[in-house]
Amino acid sequence: QVQLVESGGGLVQAGGSLRLSCAASGLTFSSYAMGWFRQAPGKEREFVGTINWRGTSTYYADSVQGRFTISRDNAKKTVYLQMNSLKPEDTAVYYCAAGYIAARVSREYKYWGQGTQVTVSS
Repeated sequence: QVQLVESGGGLVQAGGSLRLSCAASGLTFSSYAMGWFRQAPGKEREFVGTINWRGTSTYYADSVQGRFTISRDNAKKTVYLQMNSLKPEDTAVYYCAAGYIAARVSREYKYWGQGTQVTVSS
């Protein structure tokens, strides 16, 4: 069965950095675009960024543009989210997802991980 497992979350001070990882199994990883989403308490799930299956194109939400970077290692079946210059408003549960296109909406993704908590203190 398909599994996506996020890791790397934690508590960080504003201005700091974290690197999230999402390890995939049970699918042909290199055939899927991968997305990152986040959800804060009381808010709807929000698009963060996505990367196509080749790793040649990335797209980001305006709120994270210039601070976050998505990359992937198809040999390791892992996608990463490097988060720099973190702000308190980045606090959320971060989810990775796999889909057929590098879309900005959650409905286009077929498989989802369970999420990892990121908390940014002020």
